[in-house]
Amino acid sequence: MKFLDQAKVYVRSGNGGGGAVSFRREKFVEHGGPDGGDGGRGGDVWVEAVEGLNTLIDFRYQQHFRAGSGVGGAGRNRTGANGADTVLKVPVGTVVLDEEKERVLADLTKPGQRVKLLAGGNGGFGNARFKSSVNRAPRRANPGLEGEEMGIWLRLKLIADAGLVGLPNAGKSTFLAAVTAATPKIADYPFTTLHPHLGIAEIDSRRLVIADIPGLIEGASEGVGIGDRFLGHIERCPVLLHLVDGTSEDVAADLRVVTAELEAYGAGLADKPRIVALSKCDAIADVAQQKAELAAAAGCDVYAISAATGEGVREVLRALADIVLAGKQPRVPKKEEPAPWQP
Repeated sequence: MKFLDQAKVYVRSGNGGGGAVSFRREKFVEHGGPDGGDGGRGGDVWVEAVEGLNTLIDFRYQQHFRAGSGVGGAGRNRTGANGADTVLKVPVGTVVLDEEKERVLADLTKPGQRVKLLAGGNGGFGNARFKSSVNRAPRRANPGLEGEEMGIWLRLKLIADAGLVGLPNAGKSTFLAAVTAATPKIADYPFTTLHPHLGIAEIDSRRLVIADIPGLIEGASEGVGIGDRFLGHIERCPVLLHLVDGTSEDVAADLRVVTAELEAYGAGLADKPRIVALSKCDAIADVAQQKAELAAAAGCDVYAISAATGEGVREVLRALADIVLAGKQPRVPKKEEPAPWQP
């Protein structure tokens, strides 16, 4: 199944049914009077987050969605049936934007969450509604109101606990494959990862959802390489794991390149808690020197790991789990002690 994280669709709510003009013509009923019913209401357009989906590929083959129109009213004060609603089922984490991508219409972060995008048109009144003491036989009815239509953008932002960032060939896919059951493509050339991958890691009876995105290079914020489009998938992550290739000639420069791209992207990515790890330690002659250079550039402690041998992997997972767990724990307000009694 192909991965698609952005799609443009067009939606339209249903038209309301028209009211009816009718009069009673029953035997033995003198001066029957008007009995035209109201029209049915047009269907609404909803968007709903459902489990089991992780891509917007369905919206590549269908871009137009229209709710059902209401049925017109009939005699004997019969109201027309309402139009059927249309529900767009999207993955959890989908953001609905207007056509200009300037306004957020909905942000679906929980399974089962529903948001009404467009309301259907109201049904028109039948002539029975217009009966009065001075107009005993009205011969007019209202038409139903037209539905609304608009173009929207659907953008998927994956829900994950930790996000992997780094230059191409920094070992992100290898790390994901080592700690989860995910099977991303792994090769010795850059940009083997062309779309995000998700995996679930377990450490000390705790579970972590880890997201791997394509590598960043200098100028990604300006469209160089694959660009920074996939950074949206780690906007919701409470913590980032920054992997730096230990076999690089200048690990400090590699760290600064990715940090600059995170700052250029914005959305608070540069301010997120970040764990820095030196990867591919099994292929480094002097691990201590490389680790010291990276720690000096990062200004924090650095983990030395090797996804191939498992060295340092569990320690990194524990550090990620601690940050994620700390963010999920609710803050309990302190109980204020009652003031001492005074007469």
